[in-house]
Amino acid sequence: MVADMTQATPPSLEHVEYVLRLGDNALILGQRLSEWCGRAPVLEEDLALANMALDLIGQSRLLLTHAGRLEGKGRDEDQMAFLRVERDYRNLTMVEVPNEDFGRTTVRNFLFSAFQVLLWEKLVASSDSELAAIAAKSLKEARYHLNHSAEWVIRLGDGTEVSHARTQAALDYLWPYSAELFAANPTDDAVSAAAIGPAWGELEAAWEAMVLPVLSEATLVVPARTPFKTFGKFGRHSEHMGHLLATMQYMQRTYPGATW
Repeated sequence: MVADMTQATPPSLEHVEYVLRLGDNALILGQRLSEWCGRAPVLEEDLALANMALDLIGQSRLLLTHAGRLEGKGRDEDQMAFLRVERDYRNLTMVEVPNEDFGRTTVRNFLFSAFQVLLWEKLVASSDSELAAIAAKSLKEARYHLNHSAEWVIRLGDGTEVSHARTQAALDYLWPYSAELFAANPTDDAVSAAAIGPAWGELEAAWEAMVLPVLSEATLVVPARTPFKTFGKFGRHSEHMGHLLATMQYMQRTYPGATW
């Protein structure tokens, strides 16, 4: 894919921010899922989680490359991924929190991939042709992630007493973070007005229609909404983000400019 750089006017800051947010979500969740490599409860899931991590890292490469081109400062995918400071990342707080256990990982994958499917479906019609092409590729991967995680949520939630308790605990922990998905913000408003992509809040009803029946089948109780808010997509991250970046950026920070 080749970016369309023949636009009549330079990309807006909101356009860059929107693409960066997509790339950072994929990058950070891919990093978290990669932590399961060699540690999953069964071999099949070790392979599945590793492959989903690779899907997300692949998406982040395309998105961060595109964001770098739009930004116009000469930064490539590696510089965008490894040479920014914590406050410059625009990922959701949900994707940066620790895996904890297989239940939390599975519930997070389900909540996030349901959102991703809806978002990619909208973005295939983006006025940004490069973003539309990335969305078309990513949609296929997100649909697999959604189906895989939904099956596991049902299996764990409606399984043993222990698996149900852990899955319910995971949902209780993660559900408040989902509010950040749909919080209104000027970036979304500007991008929506330019037909680049939807304001994320527009997807909330469809997202609930997708996730609530699965949670019900899994015999899980959806927590009530609370005033708790997170602001990762504005660069205000949890205490976990710095530790994640220290691991992810170690090689590039220790050996600047190293090549294989």
